[in-house]
Amino acid sequence: MVFSSIIFLGLFLPIVFGLYCLAPRRLQNLVLLLASVVFYAWGETRFVALVLVSIVVNFWLARAIHRGSRAGPLLALAVAFNLLPLCVFKYGNFFVDNLNAFAGLFGIAPWTLAPIALPIGISFYTFHAISYLIDIHRRNVEPNAHLGQYGLYILFFPQLIAGPIIRYKDIHTQLPARTTTRDDITSGIVRFTMGLAKKVLIANELGQIADAGFDVPASGLTAPVAWLCLVCYAGQIYFDFSGYSDMAIGLARMFGFRFPENFNYPYSARSLQDFWRRWHITLSTWFRDYVYIPLGGSRAGRVRTFFNLWSVFLLTGLWHGASWNFVIWGAIHGFFLAIERLWRDPGAAGARAQWTPVVLIRNLYTMLVVMFAWVFFRASSLQHASDYLLALIGHWPSGQSSVAWESVYSPRVGLLIAAATLLAVGAYGRLSPMLRPFWRVLSGVHCDGWARAVPVASMLIASLMSIALGKYNPFIYFRF
Repeated sequence: MVFSSIIFLGLFLPIVFGLYCLAPRRLQNLVLLLASVVFYAWGETRFVALVLVSIVVNFWLARAIHRGSRAGPLLALAVAFNLLPLCVFKYGNFFVDNLNAFAGLFGIAPWTLAPIALPIGISFYTFHAISYLIDIHRRNVEPNAHLGQYGLYILFFPQLIAGPIIRYKDIHTQLPARTTTRDDITSGIVRFTMGLAKKVLIANELGQIADAGFDVPASGLTAPVAWLCLVCYAGQIYFDFSGYSDMAIGLARMFGFRFPENFNYPYSARSLQDFWRRWHITLSTWFRDYVYIPLGGSRAGRVRTFFNLWSVFLLTGLWHGASWNFVIWGAIHGFFLAIERLWRDPGAAGARAQWTPVVLIRNLYTMLVVMFAWVFFRASSLQHASDYLLALIGHWPSGQSSVAWESVYSPRVGLLIAAATLLAVGAYGRLSPMLRPFWRVLSGVHCDGWARAVPVASMLIASLMSIALGKYNPFIYFRF
């Protein structure tokens, strides 16, 4: 079940929200916990037992770590307990395939392993559990004494499938009880609607164009078509994932929870370091706090710093998927982050930096690196990625084109890309101060509420119509 589906919007969410509002405060967590189990079971019935066992075992491991004298070895055991299922389900086939490729060099018969199904959300709930255990070991937070509250922290359906990655220490005071105000509900609905519109009205539309280029052999693409499809994929993955994060944050707000932000206009970044301060913030800070800093961070000299950066981003790539494409995607980011370290991060400008020519050049450099890496992220294989990069520089003869420019581009597509670009770099936020006099005038005649509600309602109706018509509606982060 995904947020942008009729079953979620028309059945699951209204029932759960109604039951939550009607339930006594002491039973509200139980309503959310049971609803989260149903939400997960809807798409992964066979793996419900796995996540429930993980919750129970981690709950008791955390308490043992907190009171035990051998907390260090116990923490290592607990982390291994959580990583083992992730490694088996996510990387088992990848490991065997690569082992067979290596063994084939020596004439050794290959091993056979049936395809292993990947439990949805396992990458996210595993990281939630590990951060909980580590923070307890570091004495950053006390372990939760109630299994139901800890279970809700892991299973809460807004963040269960694709994050954001929530630290227990950030919401532990919200778990026992919350006060949900009318402003919370209103703000949550608006945030959810904005995320739904980003996903359905922008990401889905751009995704159809991206698929037209990436789902055919790259040797049949001209350079203009290849670039257009890559630009559309860059827009698709941003609006899809940030839209999902907005929906998750909005849903949590409706139930009284305050989740951290996960995106901050990453395509306006002036460097790769700046990009990773803005893209999937909860993941990048997770790796910083639980991998990069324990490895030594930037405190042990330049060579060790480069090693730590590469280690983190190779792991970040593998976290996204069991494929050499993702490893290379992470290596590209690690390489350019290391280069920027040599130049003292040339371009980590503040959020309000002026768009000077130097800033524009830095942003162009950042976007070229990010988009070059997106090719490996989206391509189906290393060969496909290599062919696509050649298509970007016009290597393939145009006479062999399998995707005509006219079939993927139209004035409507041009307007969509222009609007998406402005939104992605935060143009609306920069224009907001200019609109304040306008909103003050509307507030003076008591029309500001209607002026805000009309566009939100229009986006909600347009999104629902698109979903009801059964239009193209993938969720690309289900893969991770």
